[in-house]
This record gives sequence, structure tokens and C-alpha cells, in this order.
Amino acid sequence: MTALWDLPDFDEHELVHFVTDAATGLRAVISVHSTHLGPGAGGTRLWHYARPEDAIADALRLSRGMSYKNAMAGLPLGGGKAVILANDANRAKTPAMLAAFGRAVDGLCGRYVTAEDVGMSVADMVAISKETKFVAGLPVAEGAVGGDPGPHTSYGVFLGVKAAVKRALGKDSLAGLHIALQGAGSVASGLARRAAAEGARLSIADVDQAKAQALAAETGGAVVGTDEVMTLEADVFSPNALGAILTDASIGALNVPIVAGGANNQLATRADGDRIQARGILYAPDYVINAGGIINVSTEYLGDGDQDTVRERIETIPGKLEAIWQESAATGRNAAEVADAMAQRLIGRA
Repeated sequence: MTALWDLPDFDEHELVHFVTDAATGLRAVISVHSTHLGPGAGGTRLWHYARPEDAIADALRLSRGMSYKNAMAGLPLGGGKAVILANDANRAKTPAMLAAFGRAVDGLCGRYVTAEDVGMSVADMVAISKETKFVAGLPVAEGAVGGDPGPHTSYGVFLGVKAAVKRALGKDSLAGLHIALQGAGSVASGLARRAAAEGARLSIADVDQAKAQALAAETGGAVVGTDEVMTLEADVFSPNALGAILTDASIGALNVPIVAGGANNQLATRADGDRIQARGILYAPDYVINAGGIINVSTEYLGDGDQDTVRERIETIPGKLEAIWQESAATGRNAAEVADAMAQRLIGRA
């Protein structure tokens, strides 16, 4: 049997906590990669994994990504992530299960701070908050900081897409550009609305056909197949679903000058950063472009600003991407590698 610290995705993680609650059926993994800059912060994902080891790999990869994301966003937070293993593809959850998870988070005494991710909602965070104070993404009064981080993530992704278009295509607007959008969830929807309002043409794919059709109807876009969206001729391919979709094969089939989207862990392997650069495609490192949600969560949890503060912090994302692209161009290293090196220096792991 392979030891945890011999797994490919283990990266000197400080803590990997396995949670089992027989009474509620809860099985979860809480992973804290680094607390160098502060408590390990990152959302909880509810997903149906084909194998338990896939859940462990996801938690390890996502928590490392949160370390890098929080560091690059300039937040006083480390990196953590949790995954709850759904019993079936419907991803059912119960109040008792959420309460058990909240107690598990509380048992870590603040080393991990949770919030929403895929499969989890604001209401779920409210349920969890009854068992622990180490939670964010809670409902707030109008104008205050908190709530669903998705709209903040989508705003940052929109700004990042515009920065990529400016660098690669020399255009200040998305008007007339074709964006191939993978996903129709909260982040993708926010990006689609902003891009359409600026005059972009959208091709939208999602495993949930009804969601894709609804978003296309709202934004004047077209629905395409999930097996087609990554091969379309477009100006931007924007991945906003699950990760590890940029592989040797899929990169070879891309027909765009830009890849910029909100999905986590888009590159399947480190080598894929070189592959995408070799094709002359401008890549926006995912944990830099999609930091808007955690910026909102951090501001809520730490109480160090208001909505204007959140917006100002999100609006630094394009500048950070530009710094990465400039260093990439100057050194010949791919953008993902440059971003990783920057983040590693910030968390004391250069």
C-alpha cells in the first residue's frame, strides 16, 4: 500500500484529516497544505468520486492550490480544502451530516477555515456554522461582505479574460470576440453575462444541458456539446467546470490563442504548462485569475474591509497576471511554472 506522503499530489502538506461519522454516513477529507501566512482557508466540495483515492488526490491538489491562490492574492491566509464524499451521483446531504462535518472542522481549532465550493451552498454554511466559528460565506445584510463567493470569482475571471485579450490580441474590449465557455454554473454564468453585455459571442457547454440552454437563452449564446467546446475555433477558451481538462491530447486539439477561466487545477500535469506554451497559447494560471471568491471570503472572515475593499482587491488580478506573463516572456518559463515559483516564495517554500 502506498503511504500518504508517497502519493504524487502530496507536497509536504501540514495536515490531512480523514473524517468518518457512521451515524450520518459522513466521509470527508480535510487537507491543510500550508499555514505559513495564516489559517488554511478554502471551501468544501461535495462530490461523488469513483474511488476514495480520487477524493484524497482532489483534497491534496485543491489545498495546495489554495496556498498558492491566497499567497498570490496577498491574503493573510494559508491553504486548505475539504472534500465530502457523496454516497451517490445525486450528492445528497442531510442536516446531520453537515453538523458532523462542522464538528470535524471545529476540532481542528482554527487551522482550517471553510466556505462554499462545488455542491455546497450558503445554506449549508449556515448549518455548519452552528457547530463551528471557523466558517465564512454566510448570509449578510445588503452591502456587507459575505455570502456566495461565486459572483466575486466570476468578476475576477472576467477581468482576467479581458487582461488576456489585451495582451494576446491587443484589444481593450470583448466586443465581437468568440468565447468558448465550458460550464454553466455560478462562475461561468457571471462571466457569460458580463462578456455578453460587452458584445462577446458565446458558445456554451455543460453536462447539465438545461443549465447550458438557460444561460445561452439569457446571453444570446449558442449551446454546443461538451465534447466539442474544447476544439472550437474561438478567441478564448474559458474552462469553468472541474479541473484536469488540459492534457496532452486536449491541448493539441485547442483552436484558440487564449485559455482563461475559473476552474481549479486546469492543467492535468506540470508538463502541460510547457505544452500549452509550446503551442503559443496564452494561459492564465487558474489560482490567480479565480481568486475573487477567496478575496471576498477573507474580507468577511477577517473583517478587514467592505464591499469596496473586496472590489479593489479583485481588481488587482489583471496586474498580477500581467506580471506573470511578463516574467514568462522574459525567462521562457511557462506561465504556470512562473506563478508556482512566485507563490512558493511567498509561502516560504522556494
